[in-house]
Amino acid sequence: MPLSWNEIKSRALLFTQEWKDEVSEDAEAKSFWDDFFNVFGISRRRVASFEQQVKKIDDKQGYIDLLWKGVILIEHKSRGKDLEKAYKQAKDYFPGLTEKELPRYILVSDFERFKLYDLEDGQQYDFKLAQLVDHVHLFGFIVGYQKRTYKEQYPVNIEAAELMGRLHDKLKEIGYEGHALELYLVRLVFLLFADDTNIFEKGIFYDYLDLTTDEDGSDLAAHLAQLFEVLNAPKEKRLRNINESLNAFPYVNGKLFEEHLPTAAFDSQMRKILMDCCLLDWGKISPAIFGSLFQSVMDAKARRNLGAHYTSEKNILKLIKPLFLDELYSEYNSVKDSKQKLKNFHDKISRLRFLDPACGCGNFLIIAYRELRLLEIDIIKQRLKLEGFREEVLREAKMDVGYLVQCDVDKFYGIEYEEFPAQIAQVAMWLIDHQMNQLVSNTFGEYYVRLPLRKSATIKHGNALRTDWQSLIDPLPFEKGQPKYDYILGNPPFIGKSLMNTAQKADRISSLTA
Repeated sequence: MPLSWNEIKSRALLFTQEWKDEVSEDAEAKSFWDDFFNVFGISRRRVASFEQQVKKIDDKQGYIDLLWKGVILIEHKSRGKDLEKAYKQAKDYFPGLTEKELPRYILVSDFERFKLYDLEDGQQYDFKLAQLVDHVHLFGFIVGYQKRTYKEQYPVNIEAAELMGRLHDKLKEIGYEGHALELYLVRLVFLLFADDTNIFEKGIFYDYLDLTTDEDGSDLAAHLAQLFEVLNAPKEKRLRNINESLNAFPYVNGKLFEEHLPTAAFDSQMRKILMDCCLLDWGKISPAIFGSLFQSVMDAKARRNLGAHYTSEKNILKLIKPLFLDELYSEYNSVKDSKQKLKNFHDKISRLRFLDPACGCGNFLIIAYRELRLLEIDIIKQRLKLEGFREEVLREAKMDVGYLVQCDVDKFYGIEYEEFPAQIAQVAMWLIDHQMNQLVSNTFGEYYVRLPLRKSATIKHGNALRTDWQSLIDPLPFEKGQPKYDYILGNPPFIGKSLMNTAQKADRISSLTA
């Protein structure tokens, strides 16, 4: 069992204190690296050797300071020496190594500075000894916290839907069903997405499953139950001695993990399905996955009876552009050169309310919200330009623009007849919100995330023909009179009269006489 990250970080701090004043390569380099591996609970003697003799690129004999075959090559210098030169020296050893001996990583150091090169990803990391505790995660491969290799051969939305559908069927087969099953799957979708999109520290969900659960799946459900509890607890309310691998997860809130669910049960095959889900890159998720996910766990007859329906993104855009988007962009272009008018327009779009009374998995709401946020980014860029800020300067300065982001998911409303798609729509709105926050981060240079979740879309599980649509709205503080929806959109399912059941016919009569 590998050391916990808590223990690794404690050891890293001790290592930093022990070696902060060392300068001589010859005198203490070997002890330095023995102690370095001990930070991760690994005996250097078991994995790597000093002074490996090899033939260099110039055909002369050379000696690698430290080599863990197939994993990492370390070149060490005295304090203040040129580390770029040390890196080139390390590469000169490669012709003398066999294919199996070639390392993925090169690490060069002069006691005070570290440079780690990931030759597979092409990434380079540069930090000082005093910062080791903040960078120990880069060396997760030493202790077994391996980086994932994502599958690229299939579109993630299709394969993810198939895998989650299989997991649904397996859980249902053992008697885990109904509301508990639906919410359980929705939570897993959120965790998989969060693991790949910087809602969490990247990869910690996969690492948690991989390193703490048995391959036979017997303890997986218990670990997930504990994780659900942790995600619902602010860090200050968690147990003080909680394992670091759990405490690394942030507080999510948003009521997604609030309800206590019965503990499920997994076997080796079910665990493998979930681990295969983790190997997909959920950062490439599209809103279509939620419709696909819903459809993958229900047969065609059930879909027709329950009113499930999926509309493509292309067709959604055909509806929302003439409904409101074209008009908003036209107004934006007419006011974008005036600071005050642009500010007023920004305020206006942040207050717009959207309702889909037959929202299914939320695709119409998702796309409408995404397009509104894209417009808002244009507005923010223009407002900053009018204030004299250049976009490239903002990126370099990593300016905090979070205070300028006004649009949020709480102005989006939906009604859905079935609980499962209603749950998916709720979570999908958080996920598209996070995707747009990532775009804000990429555009303006500063990481921006809304966590813990404080606002959410209002998705009502109910019959839209018997639900008071107005009851979904919470009035804004400054509003006078009855609040209203600005836009009602969607694609309600249609069933021919001859195919309607008794309840649907009663709903039809009720709506016609209302």
